[in-house]
Amino acid sequence: MQFDWSAIWPSLPLLLDGAKMTLLISVLGLLGGVVIGVFAGFARAYGGWFSSRIALIFIELIRGTPIVVQVMFIYFALPMILTSVRIDPFAAAVVTIMINSGAYIAEITRGSVLSIHNGFREAGLALGLSRRDTLRYVIAPLALRRMLPPLGNQWIISIKDTSLFIVIGVAELTRSGQEIIAGNFRALEIWSAVAVIYLFITLVLSFILRRLERRLKII
Repeated sequence: MQFDWSAIWPSLPLLLDGAKMTLLISVLGLLGGVVIGVFAGFARAYGGWFSSRIALIFIELIRGTPIVVQVMFIYFALPMILTSVRIDPFAAAVVTIMINSGAYIAEITRGSVLSIHNGFREAGLALGLSRRDTLRYVIAPLALRRMLPPLGNQWIISIKDTSLFIVIGVAELTRSGQEIIAGNFRALEIWSAVAVIYLFITLVLSFILRRLERRLKII
């Protein structure tokens, strides 16, 4: 089968619209995921018995189930439990990325803050800082440097995970490719274009993260 470049150009506007939706879901979901992950990670590392156990249950529940099952539960099952709640595909996708990435980011956060030598915490307390201020002004900035590489890896994974939301009809990049193929039957060309767009997005993100790592002098 000969590769036909002309099959791609008319499809680019729809593919780029799908890419925009992929990026929107990723950005909104990962912003929420970072917030959830940081709070859950600190709860695991420094929280009391109750908050640590709640965070642990959340992390194990999310990490132990496939993301497809999570989005199907949120989109199909949750409205059956909460009958007054109606969730559209876009909202279900964003919430799924939020909780899924949040669970993994929580473990990244926990591992990073616990890797900081205890002497830094003791130094902060010796200077008269409270326990909270020591975590905020001493431990957190140091942990951020160690968090960034695995955090960037998780962001890339989450961006690629948005392709799985085709199962609930979200008009993201993979769904757009599928719809185009249903009309022109040029699977080779369209899936190649979809792959190149995903690769471009992840390479740009990787480049930005590498630059940021160098600025923070991460070794």
